[in-house]
Amino acid sequence: YFLIFAVMRLTKPTLFTNIPVTCEERDLPGNLFNQLMKDDPSTVKGAEALMLGEMLTLPQNFGNIFLGETFSSYISVHNDSNQVVKDILVKADLQTSSQRLNLSASSSAVAELKPDCCIDDVIHHEVKEIGTHILVCAVSYTTQTGEKMYFRKFFKFQVLKPLDVKTKFYNAETDEVFLEAQIQNITTSPMFMEKVSLEPSMMYNVAELNTVDTAGESESTFGSRTYLQPMDTRQYLYCLKPKQEFAEKAGVIKGVTVIGKLDIVWKTNLGERGRLQTSQLQRMAPGYGDVRLSLETIPDTVNLEEPFDITCKITNCSSERTMDLVLEMCNTNSIHWCGVSGRQLGKLHPSSSLHLALTLLSSVQGLQSVSGLRLTDTFLKRTYEYDDIAQVCVVSSEVKQ
Repeated sequence: YFLIFAVMRLTKPTLFTNIPVTCEERDLPGNLFNQLMKDDPSTVKGAEALMLGEMLTLPQNFGNIFLGETFSSYISVHNDSNQVVKDILVKADLQTSSQRLNLSASSSAVAELKPDCCIDDVIHHEVKEIGTHILVCAVSYTTQTGEKMYFRKFFKFQVLKPLDVKTKFYNAETDEVFLEAQIQNITTSPMFMEKVSLEPSMMYNVAELNTVDTAGESESTFGSRTYLQPMDTRQYLYCLKPKQEFAEKAGVIKGVTVIGKLDIVWKTNLGERGRLQTSQLQRMAPGYGDVRLSLETIPDTVNLEEPFDITCKITNCSSERTMDLVLEMCNTNSIHWCGVSGRQLGKLHPSSSLHLALTLLSSVQGLQSVSGLRLTDTFLKRTYEYDDIAQVCVVSSEVKQ
């Protein structure tokens, strides 16, 4: 061949590390080892015993490539002959398990390449698949005698998974949904977590619960330096509320619903940036049966033997059948309802709701469970029982004052 082909991966350098060797002054070497470390140009002055130095080391191997990072490579074609070659075309493709991508910056051929000259190119690709990747570099050219030459080189590497992401959903008494995301660093180096956010679907608004207010300023719960050490796990929490146009339908949605997707951005070593987006997160909407009863408002703490008010929301989860409901209130050992039991609530059309204000009091102190509501559909003669709707803390009036 007239041409020589070279491919090198472009990566950031690393900080030089040395192994400190020291001893006490009363030992046989005396101060010899300490003086040698002070004279070593790779050590940090005043902190010679630290392994991490201030000098940079060029990459010694191919290194690891993780999903979400940018793969960069330098491609050089050098004319090692004493002849001029013509129509040089350099092509770089990346073969994955599912597709083949063209990474060449230019698809046009170079007219000629003189002896001891070279063609250089730098390719970049954001890695979006894990598993085996093959970089296929091909060169075609024409010699002075008109002979067409062609050769290829293959460079195989593995793309690893940098993060392990697990999600959990929690359904509140209202239509809110809480998402807990557990993110674990499964690489061998620390990560600086630049951003972890949730992009909600069109049905929800999201509120991040990963900050606290300190002196009027919002501060991350993980501190000012959000580093994630290898194999460490961090938990992020988000609250999703249905938008106004979907709020009335939230209680009757059934089956699988789309919540949104997580967007994670991090940096490693000397600022290498990585980004991952999960697929659309889905959850199974809880089944409420034919009728759903939820609490809209309830006080946290109430006085012993003093009435307090709550607001309930009753939703007809059926999409076809109208209900005629009757409300019954049954007292328990600690909770006593105030009002008329057995009253008519009227007809409730499919997928519609009504709000109901109720009054009750507690005769026992402590954390008490609100129970004893019964709804009867007079059309089907079917009764729905609701116990342990919520809990309220009951204290003596003297204690509260």
